[in-house]
Amino acid sequence: MPDLSRRKTIALIGGGTILAATGGLATFAATRTPHAALAPWDAAGNYADPRMRALSYALLAPNPHNRQPWEAELTGTDGIAIWRDPARDLPVTDPHGRQLTIGMGCFLELCRMAAAEEGYATDTVLFPEGEDGPVARLTLTDGGTPDPLFAHVMARRSHKEAFDPRPVGPEASALAEHADLHLDGETRDALRTIAHDAWIAEVSTPAALKESIDLLRIGRAEIEANPDGIDLGGPMMEGLARVGLLTREAAMDLDNPGTRANVEATAEAILGAPGMVVQTTATNTRDDQIEVGRRWLRLNLAATGAGLALRPVSQALQEYPEMAVHHDAIHAIAAPDGGTVQMLGLLGYAEPTPRTPRWPLDTRMRA
Repeated sequence: MPDLSRRKTIALIGGGTILAATGGLATFAATRTPHAALAPWDAAGNYADPRMRALSYALLAPNPHNRQPWEAELTGTDGIAIWRDPARDLPVTDPHGRQLTIGMGCFLELCRMAAAEEGYATDTVLFPEGEDGPVARLTLTDGGTPDPLFAHVMARRSHKEAFDPRPVGPEASALAEHADLHLDGETRDALRTIAHDAWIAEVSTPAALKESIDLLRIGRAEIEANPDGIDLGGPMMEGLARVGLLTREAAMDLDNPGTRANVEATAEAILGAPGMVVQTTATNTRDDQIEVGRRWLRLNLAATGAGLALRPVSQALQEYPEMAVHHDAIHAIAAPDGGTVQMLGLLGYAEPTPRTPRWPLDTRMRA
């Protein structure tokens, strides 16, 4: 997806003049934060029912394109049913729902961890009615053991910018139980090259690019109206949008200077990443995909705890015709004996990433 670089856009166009044109710089800047879209972060844990408390943390989980594809229902006095909302599918870049199912795994693991923090165990049955039914049915019982990684939930982010070029230090060893780490050498370089080439292939495929562009949320009003997708907020982005320099039409035009700069910024970030992480499975069942989501969430939390930033780069793993050569290439390197490469990410040091918008919990609950 277009991981649009704010800094490149600002540097290219020149922010001060743009903002001056909007009038009232200080007032304008002070009112651009989408507080309503960020409120679910502060609401986490503030519910009477322990199931709602667990769900309020779970919805902060990482997920593809920030689609937040989950729906939940309270059942009985101790149960939760979790569905994947098909209205949030990504039919071009995730035609089989693999990536979105991984996102559901992230959600389920964070729900489990949040319940365990309060002493509840979570009995989980995956796909109890097949793929046409809920993804999982959960039952909360006494006996959960708090997970040390839960301490990093509120600081966890999916990084979106370039990394500090310094090599990753020994603190990364804490991540080895969650993924294969490639912190230097030929394999790391080959993975970076494939990820770079796959990124270029995605933005060069009109249908794939449009799927992302359609999910842009430009400015506070759009972000608060639809707090999912790819948010482009803040006074600079909104100032560019107000004077017509940041539009969906421009983002679809690869010859547009701003779009070209953003594509190049992401390409440079991939090639400059100090480390690469890979998660694979021997088979590719829905249960496998859920388990990978659990592992990715734990990897992300472990990276946060180690002072590292993690950025998913999923293009080479996508399953549409224009991506086939890159899909084959990464499997030849990362799964030469068979299996499925499920997740690929960049790892390194970086400045903290801001919170990303979320739908309020009540909007994700089934009646």
